[in-house]
Amino acid sequence: MEKLLENDVLGHIGLQKYKCTISWRNGTFIMDEPESIEGKDLGPDPYSTLLASLAGCTLSTLRMYIDRKGWIIPEIKISLNLYQENTPELKTTITRTITFSENIEEDIKNRLLLIAEKCPVSKILKNKVVIETTI
Repeated sequence: MEKLLENDVLGHIGLQKYKCTISWRNGTFIMDEPESIEGKDLGPDPYSTLLASLAGCTLSTLRMYIDRKGWIIPEIKISLNLYQENTPELKTTITRTITFSENIEEDIKNRLLLIAEKCPVSKILKNKVVIETTI
């Protein structure tokens, strides 16, 4: 099994309800819950952070491909959300809408749609994920 990260992502929570400090290789950030469920909204909630991972990966993958092709597409925007159906298998759907600052030919749009589907985080979310937890 190959590690995807050189260093582990670390998390810590103290007595302040829902405020988590997350450390990664080069810094820290705060995750929190919205005030509507008694958090302080000091940082993104876990769902937003998950979607942010997909957003960043998609945008970076598209930028890399666009630059390699030499296409002039100065700006890419993305909007994501997720929905859950309370079915026995608990189906979750992520919507991802990508827009560009320039008019783009239909065949290039179709190619970029395929590339977006191939970003590493998309692949992780679409495949079997096993979470091994120890205490």
